[in-house]
Amino acid sequence: MPEAPPTDEGWFVLHDFRTVDWDAWRDAPEYERDRAIAEGTEYLRRHEEVTDAEEGDSAVFSVLGHKADLLVVHFRPTLDDLSRAERQFEQTALAAFTTQPTSYVSVTEISGYSTPEYFEDPESVDDRLREYMEGKLTPDIPDGEYVSFYPMSKRRGEEHNWYDLDFEERADMMETHAETGKAYAGKIKQVISSSVGFDDYEWGVTLFSDEPTHIKDIVYDMRFDEVSSKYGEFGQFYVGRRFPPADLGAYLEGEGVPTSDGDESGHPHGEGHGRGHGHEHGSGDAHGHRGDHEHAHGDDSADADDEDGDIREALADMDIYAGQPHGEDVYATVLYSEADTDELFEEVEGLRGNFEHYGTHVKTAVYEARNGDRSAVVSIWDTQSAAETAAGFLSDLPGIVARAGEESGSGFGTMGMFYTVKPEFREDFHETFDEVEGLLAGMEGHQDTDLMVNVEDENDMFIASQWDARENAMAFFRSEEFSETVKWGRDVLADRPRHVFLA
Repeated sequence: MPEAPPTDEGWFVLHDFRTVDWDAWRDAPEYERDRAIAEGTEYLRRHEEVTDAEEGDSAVFSVLGHKADLLVVHFRPTLDDLSRAERQFEQTALAAFTTQPTSYVSVTEISGYSTPEYFEDPESVDDRLREYMEGKLTPDIPDGEYVSFYPMSKRRGEEHNWYDLDFEERADMMETHAETGKAYAGKIKQVISSSVGFDDYEWGVTLFSDEPTHIKDIVYDMRFDEVSSKYGEFGQFYVGRRFPPADLGAYLEGEGVPTSDGDESGHPHGEGHGRGHGHEHGSGDAHGHRGDHEHAHGDDSADADDEDGDIREALADMDIYAGQPHGEDVYATVLYSEADTDELFEEVEGLRGNFEHYGTHVKTAVYEARNGDRSAVVSIWDTQSAAETAAGFLSDLPGIVARAGEESGSGFGTMGMFYTVKPEFREDFHETFDEVEGLLAGMEGHQDTDLMVNVEDENDMFIASQWDARENAMAFFRSEEFSETVKWGRDVLADRPRHVFLA
């Protein structure tokens, strides 16, 4: 008999799909619609804040197509918690205008395919791997604007039967499957939950991304892996976009959601997300891996946080996306080195091999300044503690002279991290940077600016600038030249940049 992999289970998951009776909604008196919106909004708000259980998370999405109109996703510690959440919706006035065309019940799961050591000797597992496992079992709902959900099973046909294969063969195919997912680090986050014995298929897969075509691409690419091409069976797919509970009325009135009342990032849940969950770890990832842009360490004092917020608000007024404050779902450590780039890369490659054993690792790469004066080592992790631990190892690399955000006497630093340029516009991007660099040289308070290029991917770059003071940097951000450059960049960049500020 083939060996069954061990599993561990975490929170229970309900995908609650709802269809709106639009005829009844249009015919209803205004006071009934107002009551439905008020009670529906309050229900969604309370469940996003997890007032109905000790831990968990919830979110609401608009669904495209005929299969449903709304999707409410709940993560809760017990099935009873899910049952209450489902039944409490039926007590709202909004429920009278909806039906439930389908739903899906599952539980978050990790298996022995990818982390056998966790099951063989749990006491020997280090803290970072344990933290990764806990994040898979008790995840937050990822922040991606778009969602895709589909159920799937492993085939049990006469010709191809997954459950007849040896454990080693299954594990090898799953490893290859995970390797395909690595290309989508930073583009896709996922939650995998088991529905064996709970629903019609064996797993539920929920993908999150800020770019909907990334969802299509990862599903398409993975269809060519043997584990899918021979052994995958899929149910219906559902796609939607997240919006905040406060936008329920706008949604029912046919307006675009999320509305402008959502936060600058486009993530509608704002500051309330994650409160009352009882945990601080990251969420699920893209087939074993997490996102790519992101958070750089600066001054953690309250004054620095306020200053960051002021900068973001000022840039938002200019329609410039300025990243998120501390607490985003991935964290970056950036260290600068004056060592030979080839020597530095060789050392980093060795460390990176060790980092990749940990599920919280997202990316570690070496970037070289175009002028060749220095290089930067960028290491991105799911959690701040993991990034801080990595910084300890990276600080021993040759020629390290500073950690971004902590340069002594360097004034005020800004970092655009990262710009992924469409290959056909790479040379244009360099030429435009040269023009901007010339402008910067004549600006008051400007110290220096480097265009840092990934030594493994010439299309992946970030810009690091140093100024005497914050006011000097803001003068540049308010300039017409900067505004024109931002507009031009929207056509040449493959992904939206995030401007991360280092005080």
